[in-house]
Amino acid sequence: MSRRESPPPPSPPPQLLGVRRGEADDRPERAEPLSDTERDIIQDTWGHVYKNCDDVGVSVLIRFFINFPSAKQYFSQFQDLDDPEEMERSSQLRQHARRVMNAINSVVDNLHDPEKVSSVLALVGKAHALKHKVEPMYFKILSGVMLEVLSEDFPEFFTAEVQLVWTKLMAALYWHVTGAYTEAGWLQVSSSAV
Repeated sequence: MSRRESPPPPSPPPQLLGVRRGEADDRPERAEPLSDTERDIIQDTWGHVYKNCDDVGVSVLIRFFINFPSAKQYFSQFQDLDDPEEMERSSQLRQHARRVMNAINSVVDNLHDPEKVSSVLALVGKAHALKHKVEPMYFKILSGVMLEVLSEDFPEFFTAEVQLVWTKLMAALYWHVTGAYTEAGWLQVSSSAV
């Protein structure tokens, strides 16, 4: 398990997708902010994805759990499922997929409001750090799996340029989530999950 101690004093809210150095030694540096054009690209492509959010979310989680079975340790309700068809029928997996997709939808809908995005991701990060005790590296892994699935399922929308923009967004989401872990007192952002 992780080592934890008292959380550090609260810091000012981070700027969405801006560069801030020196916050935590283990946290990755972030890229420059998304441009208005990049935000529009994300919102446009997400509109196509979100029409099928249940199926896409389930596809993402199935691939995540098949390729990274150690992630299932955090899900007592479906950790023993190994067969993709069995996973697809699991109501608990479907519910979690919907929560994941709704969280991303909330971020995408609020890209113009950095405070709202920070707030949403802080709640997600702190819940996963404190309540679920999920290794933060799984967020990075899940982001990569999501980008793979979106690129394969929506090739007409997820061109190479769009994939770069989404990669930039996912890196920023990971940065915010790991910031919430740090604020919650999680001392280590490791790569032991891989």
